[in-house]
Amino acid sequence: MEHITLLIGIVIVTALVFDFTNGFHDTANAMATTISTGALRPKTAVAMSAALNLVGAFLSVEVAKTISGGIIDEAAGVRPEVIFAGLVGAIIWNLLTWLAGLPSSSSHALFGGLIGATLVSVGTHGVHGDAVVMKVLIPAVAAPIVAGLASMAATRLTYRLTRNRDEADTAKGYRAGQIASAALVSLAHGTNDAQKTMGVITLALITGGVVAPHADPPLWVIASAGLAIALGTYLGGWRIIRTMGKGITDIQPPQGFAAQTGAAATILASSHLGFALSTTQVCSGSVMGSGLGRKGAVVRWSTAGRMVAAWGLTLPAAGAVAAGAAFLAKQGTWGVTAVAVLALGICGAIWAASRRNTINHTNVNEGPAAEPVGVVTAALRTVSPPPAGQPAPAGDAPHATDEVPAPAAGAASPAPRAQAATVTR
Repeated sequence: MEHITLLIGIVIVTALVFDFTNGFHDTANAMATTISTGALRPKTAVAMSAALNLVGAFLSVEVAKTISGGIIDEAAGVRPEVIFAGLVGAIIWNLLTWLAGLPSSSSHALFGGLIGATLVSVGTHGVHGDAVVMKVLIPAVAAPIVAGLASMAATRLTYRLTRNRDEADTAKGYRAGQIASAALVSLAHGTNDAQKTMGVITLALITGGVVAPHADPPLWVIASAGLAIALGTYLGGWRIIRTMGKGITDIQPPQGFAAQTGAAATILASSHLGFALSTTQVCSGSVMGSGLGRKGAVVRWSTAGRMVAAWGLTLPAAGAVAAGAAFLAKQGTWGVTAVAVLALGICGAIWAASRRNTINHTNVNEGPAAEPVGVVTAALRTVSPPPAGQPAPAGDAPHATDEVPAPAAGAASPAPRAQAATVTR
């Protein structure tokens, strides 16, 4: 019993570490567009998001129940070391995608880790396949599409309603709206993602006989999970914030407001229904939808393609790492120790690699390098060129109808900074 109690303690600590990585991995979901448009300073944005993540963790336990009793059958022989292996797979994948600056799904990393570890340790009967399909896979496909379409429609409506208004005046109003919508996304993120760690800890307590099957998460579990994700959020996942705020499309305040509102509505609805969807996929889909909704704005499909590839790899990749960890953990105490040592070594190597190119709140808004124009981008810009007075997105070649911004102050050019030179062909 003492060994089980110690192992459960290790699982709880590992689950909170995962929750911490989830926080800084997913900060971009709520605050990337707010930071990129200048509605809030970077540090202020992540502090507000962290506080609301903590509040959101106390609002519901429906998603936690899905994790603790919906996907994995705790009565099939699942032991705490299986959950430990699943968490290791999720943490390593989270850190790898953070290093690459890809907004992949922490939720799917967790699901993949738990499923992979359970399959190796227990077998297929330890996984509720119907729950995986209905509450994980279907929402994974549907949620970003729904959020993207909602954001695209909202963006088009927003620009239509304000087409005769001064752009500078409306930008101020939309920046204020962005702050409110970002707060709503942060609150929604707390109600969804913090609960996943609550569910994992509750599952570990159930498998160790500490609490009864199908029990709600204890209050101390809710509080610790909320604090862990809030702390991770406050540290800020600056690499992913840059990708989502600057790398997918050039976001203006009306787009940011539309994207965040659509994402918040989707996440809150899913939390109420107990769908443990990926807030990352929802928010990324919303940003892409806002890019398609503004006339002349084009999504950078190369970045979007890398994101979608990471989404598809998340479940199997985290599952494969967790399966290997579960195989080692099954060998006994030395196996669990080996998994812990290897995980610490890999995480340390990833952190060391990240120091070679530091991204933080001081340089997060530096735009990405210009990309060559792809076939899709060129076709879309031919059909829908930007309105007069709007510059082409970074990485796109100018067209006859485009206006090219004047060079920065100090450059050799007779045109003032506020003016633009028209390209003629």
